[in-house]
Amino acid sequence: MQALDHNHYLTLREAAEVLEADGSGDKVLRLTDGSILKLFRRKRLLTSAAWYPYAKRFADNCTRLKQRQIPCPSIRQVYRISSIQRDAVHYDPLPGQTLRQLLDDGLRGDALRAQLGTFIAILHERGIYFRSAHLGNIVLTPEGQLGLIDIADLKVFSRPLRKALRLRNFKHMLRYKQDREWLLDNHGGVFIEHYAAAQSTCSISELNTELHKN
Repeated sequence: MQALDHNHYLTLREAAEVLEADGSGDKVLRLTDGSILKLFRRKRLLTSAAWYPYAKRFADNCTRLKQRQIPCPSIRQVYRISSIQRDAVHYDPLPGQTLRQLLDDGLRGDALRAQLGTFIAILHERGIYFRSAHLGNIVLTPEGQLGLIDIADLKVFSRPLRKALRLRNFKHMLRYKQDREWLLDNHGGVFIEHYAAAQSTCSISELNTELHKN
């Protein structure tokens, strides 16, 4: 991580657009060149972030995803900004629209559900466990590929995910009502069929059972 003094931080964020903030301050800034500065604070003294900061996790996860040919943001630098007690990751965002932004596109709904099913299977086959999996964190790029954003909460294993982790990941994808309704259109058949076809670990009946749990 690179130390960033306060004056250089102020210069970097000058005229930036605040995309996300909370009571403790800015969280995500869009800088004037279109790049993103994502800020992380340590919420507790005793936390894993003390030895492995979230900004560094975000950057490392980008590297791991690119090694596995999964589209994701491109890292410029990781900073420690002691003057505001924050760590930060500076990156170029993955271009495109999130699937949540495309929910009302009825003309390609089934095509997107099919593509998403295959994509999630590819993630699992490549050992990627994305705990923040939801339609707001999956992007359709201008090239027609699916990719991941907001990836600090992600683990990468050296082998395909075991069945229990795969099924648990589906629970994460169904946390939001609008995501669930979209994914389970026509009982989730399109999504399930294409996920099942791209892997051999989970059966269609197991996927159906997990997706339709209350």
